[in-house]
Amino acid sequence: MIGFKVKVLHLYFGITLLFLISAFNSSEAIIPKPTGNRKVIEKIPGLVAFWTFGEDAGQSRVSSGTKQKHPLQEVSGPIARVAGGPFSGYSAALNGTQYFRIPYAETGDLNISGKDAHVSMFAAVRIIDLKQSRTIAGMWSEGKGANDDTGTRQYALLMNMPTYGAPLQLTPHISSEGGVTRRANGSAFPWCADYAASVSKVPEEEWCTLGFTYDGKYIRAYVNGVMEPRALDPVKDKRTDPYFISEGPGGKDRGMNPYYHGRGIFRYDPKLHAATKPGDGADFTVAARYAVGEMLREATKGKFGGLAVFKRALTDYEMKRLHEAANIAALNHLP
Repeated sequence: MIGFKVKVLHLYFGITLLFLISAFNSSEAIIPKPTGNRKVIEKIPGLVAFWTFGEDAGQSRVSSGTKQKHPLQEVSGPIARVAGGPFSGYSAALNGTQYFRIPYAETGDLNISGKDAHVSMFAAVRIIDLKQSRTIAGMWSEGKGANDDTGTRQYALLMNMPTYGAPLQLTPHISSEGGVTRRANGSAFPWCADYAASVSKVPEEEWCTLGFTYDGKYIRAYVNGVMEPRALDPVKDKRTDPYFISEGPGGKDRGMNPYYHGRGIFRYDPKLHAATKPGDGADFTVAARYAVGEMLREATKGKFGGLAVFKRALTDYEMKRLHEAANIAALNHLP
C-alpha cells in the first residue's frame, strides 16, 4: 500500500513539473519579438538619442546605443506599454492625455541649436485621430497663441498644419527666432510659418515611419522613408506672402518639400531672452508640445515604437534604411 502511495506521489509531482515547464515555455513564447533591427539605427553616424519604448509603464524610457541616456519622464501618470513594436517588441500607447518630457536643463546633446546646426528625426508610430494638429517630438514651445513672440521653438516633427497648406500632412518645423517667423524686413507672422510639407497624408490606424532632415538650408519631410518632392503652389498652399514666394534662394520661392530655411536653429540664452522669453528654453517632449497656452491641446493619440534624433542631416539613402529597419509591414500584419 505504501509503495502504491509513493508511486502516486511520484506521478503527481511529475505531472506538476511538466505543467510548470509547459507554462514557462508558453509564457516565453508569448513575449513579443521585435519586427525590425535596432542595430541599423544605432550604427547611423550622428545618433544622439534612440528610444525603443520597451520599458514597462511607470519607468523612464531610456535611449539605446548613445552616449547620453536621455530618460523620458512620464507626464500625467504611467504610460502603458503594449505588445507590438519594431525595435523592442513593444510600444508606448499614448491616449491624448499623457506625454513624455525631458526638462530643458537636462536635454544635453538633444539641445541642437545655432546658426550652423543640422538635425534629423525618425519615428515609427501608429497614429490615431489626426483631426487636428498633432506632435511627434521636438524642442518646441510655442507660447500662448497667435502673435505671441515668447515662444522658444527649436525643431519639431509635427502633423496636420492647414494654416500654410498642409492639412493632414507631415510638417517638420525649424525656427530661428524661437517665437513667430519674421520676414526679411522684420515684420512678423502670427505664427511660426517655417515648415516643409509632405505630399502624402500621414497614415492613420496603421504603422508608418515619419521623419525629417535639416541641413542648415532645407527642411525635408519623409513618409515611409521617402522624401516626396513638392513644389510650391502659392494659392493652393496658402503661401502667397512675399516671404514664401520671393525670399527663397536667389529671390525665388522657398518650395514646400524641400522647404528653404537657411537661418539656423534658435538658441535660448537666458541673458538675452530673460525679459522677452521668460518661460525658459523648451523641454524636449514626445507626443505633445506647449501650444496655445496648453501642453495637451494638440497631444497625440497612438503607439510609439521607435524614435531617433541625429545631430546631422541624414541622406535619402539613410532615411530609407531606417524605414526598412523598422519592418512596419510585419507590424501591420500582426493580429
